[in-house]
Amino acid sequence: MGCLDKNISKIADRFISRGGVFHTDPSDLAARLQNIRGLIFDWDGVFNNGIKGVGSGSTYSENDSMGVNMLRYGFWLLNKSQLLTAIITGEMNDSAKFLADREHFHSIYQGVKNKRSVIDELFFDYALDLEAGELICVFDDINDLSIASVCGIRIMVRQKSAPLLEDFVVGEGLVDYMTAAESGMQAVREISEMLLGLMGIYQITIKSRMVMDDQYQKYLEERQAIQTLHHP
Repeated sequence: MGCLDKNISKIADRFISRGGVFHTDPSDLAARLQNIRGLIFDWDGVFNNGIKGVGSGSTYSENDSMGVNMLRYGFWLLNKSQLLTAIITGEMNDSAKFLADREHFHSIYQGVKNKRSVIDELFFDYALDLEAGELICVFDDINDLSIASVCGIRIMVRQKSAPLLEDFVVGEGLVDYMTAAESGMQAVREISEMLLGLMGIYQITIKSRMVMDDQYQKYLEERQAIQTLHHP
């Protein structure tokens, strides 16, 4: 086993020891990451525990927000281009809109019932020659499976309440990694750290952000120029 494989195995073991489950070999995931150009998130159950009430919306964690920013920056360091980033959710939520605007995600789609149907629209909005296989999708529930069926890397946020759904997505080959953290427990941060680790760029990314060097400033300038598109 080469040094690279050993490093990937060491990173994977850190997450496995905490309860994360790789349903695709970590080395294969690391290879797929070289072709990734976009990042798609569900909202409820991914950035939060999905609990809402009349007149109130679900929220998010700043730890997850930092994780997403570092993941986007890590991809920028490797490719010198912005990772297409979007939220696709079945409900309307002000917190999702706020986060997408503040962090300059490319798009947020709300009130979507058929999530697969908006993938091509997302590519068209930015005139990008992308394929669904070049996307990472992060999801947690049944209404996300149409997207998971076409994305290149599929990551599911764990729900201990749904063991049969977990069996289903594994059996159908719809998940590459199952988080240790459950919904509402900063699973997005776990995912971001895991992917940066497999990419072999975690240390460089964090050190650059820590001192806010010229590289980070260039990335941030480009990120801040992104105008978030809202649907509807």
